[in-house]
Amino acid sequence: MGRVICVANQKGGVGKTTTAVNLASCMALAERRTLLIDIDPQANASSGLGIRLAVGELSVYDLLLKRARFESLVRHTLLQHLDLIPSSQDLVAAEIEFVGLQARERVLANGIEVIRNHYDYILIDCPPSLGFLTVNALVAADTVLVPVQCEYYALEGVGKLLQTIRRVQAGFNRSLGIEGFLLTMFDPRNNLCHQVVQDVRKHFAAKVFGTIIPRNVKLSEAPSFGKPVVLYDITSRGATTYLSLAKEIMDAEVTGDKQAAYGLGTGS
Repeated sequence: MGRVICVANQKGGVGKTTTAVNLASCMALAERRTLLIDIDPQANASSGLGIRLAVGELSVYDLLLKRARFESLVRHTLLQHLDLIPSSQDLVAAEIEFVGLQARERVLANGIEVIRNHYDYILIDCPPSLGFLTVNALVAADTVLVPVQCEYYALEGVGKLLQTIRRVQAGFNRSLGIEGFLLTMFDPRNNLCHQVVQDVRKHFAAKVFGTIIPRNVKLSEAPSFGKPVVLYDITSRGATTYLSLAKEIMDAEVTGDKQAAYGLGTGS
């Protein structure tokens, strides 16, 4: 059964979509059957994989409305083992449209169960908010991966996300765990970045990934070409660090260290 990892942080500009796209791509490159679900109305994860929907084309919005099955929404990407369920701007109205729906927080989870056995990993790219869509992702997920930008006020807002995770654990998904905190946009020339790394590791200890994602021009350029960085420039520092992150996650699962290191199923 595939593992579902939600990539979430309500603060924008922290590398959330970059992480979702490139981590999914690196897992696929390792020949893991991988699905990326884009539930951000901005649809940046979709365009970052070269898929832009025309008006009227089916998207994850139609899944949430139960107007389409997963099978009709899956798009193949340039990577053999990576599929995508794209987003659209229709999701902007989702929170209002679903306000009266019973068990509305489980819509995505119910849909994922249909195809969960078809993939080794299912990653969900969330919007930069803690609204209906992100809660749906948290209810559907096994774990949450939290990107944390190496800048001043890096931990600001992470506390709110952790509160939301605890509420979801208490009410809807008791087994939800923390996959890990990922330090992003690291500049080794900046003393503040080094201080943030120390602070985050001191605060979250073993739950912080060993891999740190640097600021990298190739990571910024790749989405404009509709490619993950491993297809745009696999020799770049951005590509090598996301390959390292994917290996870190997959190795921990194989060795059984993930539960000890990241608190799966502990409600932590």
